[in-house]
Order: sequence, then structure tokens, then C-alpha cells
Amino acid sequence: MSRVDYYDIEPLLTPEERLVRDTVRQFVDREVLPIIGDCFERAEFPKQLIPRLAELGLLGMDLEGYGCAGLNYTSYGLACQELERGDSGLRSFVSVQTSLCMYPIRTFGSEEQRQKYLPKMATGELIGCFGLTEPDHGSDPSGMETRAVRDGDSWVINGAKRWITNGGVCGLAVVWAKTDEGVRGFVVERGARGFEVRDIHHKLSLRASVTSELIFQDCRVPAASLLPGTKGLRAVLMCLNDARFGIVWGAVGAATSCFETALEYTKTRTQFEKPLAAFQLTQEKLVNMLTEITKAQLLAYRLGRLKDAGQAKPGQVSMAKMNNVRIALEAARTARGMLGANGISLEYPVFRHMCNLESVYTYEGTNEVHTLIIGQDITGIAAFA
Repeated sequence: MSRVDYYDIEPLLTPEERLVRDTVRQFVDREVLPIIGDCFERAEFPKQLIPRLAELGLLGMDLEGYGCAGLNYTSYGLACQELERGDSGLRSFVSVQTSLCMYPIRTFGSEEQRQKYLPKMATGELIGCFGLTEPDHGSDPSGMETRAVRDGDSWVINGAKRWITNGGVCGLAVVWAKTDEGVRGFVVERGARGFEVRDIHHKLSLRASVTSELIFQDCRVPAASLLPGTKGLRAVLMCLNDARFGIVWGAVGAATSCFETALEYTKTRTQFEKPLAAFQLTQEKLVNMLTEITKAQLLAYRLGRLKDAGQAKPGQVSMAKMNNVRIALEAARTARGMLGANGISLEYPVFRHMCNLESVYTYEGTNEVHTLIIGQDITGIAAFA
């Protein structure tokens, strides 16, 4: 599955899945890793890579038709793994475009909306963002304050969304708002009157990613902007579940990057006349990291096969997201210590991954929320309040 494959998962992948993984791996090695440290330091998203992501078929890659690659979910997961081995910001860009924007348009949109938006989104000409989280409402989307009111042949939207990935580069936003019929989804194009985007600065995490606030002030959109298949929070949760699948794999990529860096560093760094890797405490750390990464790989692989078969349950996705991000963050912190002072330098990827994973640990459902989702699944009792 990766250059770290202690349990020999590689033979379980199909030739097409390996080709996808290897193609994205080469792209990351050649075009992402040489620039991503500088992008992180300057707090800039590498927009010049968008055409390449589209050329590789990574935008909407698990969707059928409309110019999308139509690959299976395991292939999508492997691509996310390699992208996040490069940087969480890059995987987040692809996840938002694919799972949070193209997926709801494909699943809940009208045929006219699909034809209008999806082909351009697959080629990267049109970038989307997902407007759900609000300044005062994160883990509890039912508390959202953004409202949409029908007014003749239009909808009028008022409210604000915050911490929105891709907001500053978007051409459209998939926006969720309360209506008299419950929570509905809307496609709001960037030029709509009353729709303003403000980028969020001074971030210490996901610096090579665009994060924004979306403001809707009497934003009037045509009635055709409504995603007709959305009603209630079920559609929202389906989108989030699809995006969490990519995170499950992406976290493995970040963890393996940290492990490989620590392994190579401790084998070549000499202290007390022998390499750091010769010390028992160092070997214990490496073994623990590899063991947790291996378990995360097995979770991701099995989840991929379940999703390909249409059998993955939300609780299973939550368990894998919760576990894999947690172990990736622990791996990054451990590797940071193993590199000593060099662990805080952007010459190595570890501290950058560690900062990014602090956000990944929280978004698409916090660790605590996923714990409660699983708890409800196994007990039948909701403990969210």
C-alpha cells in the first residue's frame, strides 16, 4: 500500500489500484515535495498544481460520468494516502472538491446541475467549497443559523460559514441552510450578489491550504440553485461520511512520511559513537510507530473493500477516521522528538505534518464526536448531550 507495508498488503491490491497509487506517488515526489515546505512557510496554496491534479484524474475520481474517472473507492483512498504524504492541504483540496462538492451535486443535484458543473469541476476549471460549519456551530450542524427563504423564483440566503477549505479559490459553494422544509443544500456561484468570501489568515496549521469565511447577506439565488435531493441532515452526513473516507487513508500517508523520516534520520544520525537507531529506546519508538501504522493500513484497506461493495457503515468510517488520525498525530509527535532540534525545521516534513494533523484531528468530526458515533452504534444510546 505504501513503501511501509509490514503486513504485505501490496498483493491484495489490483494492478489498477497499484497504478493509481504509484502515479500519484510519483507526482507527489516530483512536483509536491520540492515546493510544499516553502508553500507552508509562506501560507500559500500551490494553485499551479490544480491543472495537474485534474490531468491525473484526481478530481471526482470515484464518480461515474461527467468527465470523472469512475475508479473504485480503494483507488481514491490510495490517492488520498499519497497526497497527504505530501501535505494535508493538498489532500484536503481534493477531498473537498470530490467528496464535499462534486459528490452532493452528483448524488442530490438535478441533471441540469450535473451537466452544468461536474465536467468543469473534473477539469479543475471550476473549484468548489462546502459551506456547513458556522462561527458558532461546528460539531452540531442542527444548530446552524444560516437560513434560506423562498421568494418567488428565488431563494434568499442569510448567514455565515467559517473554516471553509477552498473558499478563497472557489467558483461555487455548496451551502447548507435551514428552510421551512428543513436543512437544504444550494449551489451558490461565486459572483452571486450578497455572497462574500474572506480568507482566514494567521493559521498555524494547514498553511498550504486556503481557509475562508463565507458571508451571505440577502444573497439571492435562482430557484434552480437548490439541490433537489437534499432535505434534512441526512444528505449532509452522507457528504461528510464520503469525505471522512479520504481522511482515513490520508492520515496513513502523513504517518508513513513521519515514520520513514524518523527511521532514516536515526539510522544516519550518530550520537555517543553509534547511530541513534542502535539505542533500545529509539527502536521501541520505531516499533510502536510501525505497529500503529500497520493497524491503520489494515483498517483503511478493509474499509475500502467494504465501501467498494456498498457495505461500509457510518460507524466503521468513524472508527477508522478516529483511529487513523490519532495514531498519525502520535507518530508525528514521536518523530518530532526523535529528530531533536531538526524536528522543528521545514527541511524535514515532520513538524509540518504534526501541525496539519492537529486540524485533521478536529475537522470532519472531532475525535470525541466519532467516539460518540461509535458508542451510539454499539449501545443504541445517543450520548451527545
